[in-house]
Amino acid sequence: MGLGRQLIVELFGCDRDLLDSIDKLRRALIEAAKASRSTVIGHVFHKFSPQGVSGVIVIAESHLAIHTWPEYGYAAVDIFTCGKHTDPWGALAVIKEALKPKRIAVMEVRRGLMVKELVTEPSAI
Repeated sequence: MGLGRQLIVELFGCDRDLLDSIDKLRRALIEAAKASRSTVIGHVFHKFSPQGVSGVIVIAESHLAIHTWPEYGYAAVDIFTCGKHTDPWGALAVIKEALKPKRIAVMEVRRGLMVKELVTEPSAI
């Protein structure tokens, strides 16, 4: 299984006003973190001028991050959870419900698969 799972998500055709709302995006990502059965530690969000938001939810099990381009109706989301108790797909379901994309692309990456094979020298990488 590895140490964690990371979802790299592309959301297209989202509501442009929502993608520019720092408060709505913050609430959606906090709810998504809870839906993934993760422990929220903190968050930082920034509203760009004239538009766009970047934000990260730090969880004990890693992070959820979002970067939006309202002018294109596009959001890039990263959901990285560690531990057998977490469910990054549960987080994605909440994000999809909040952003209501017309199209979505997801890539799942398993992290830490080779943890038992310790590399001791950087030159061996």
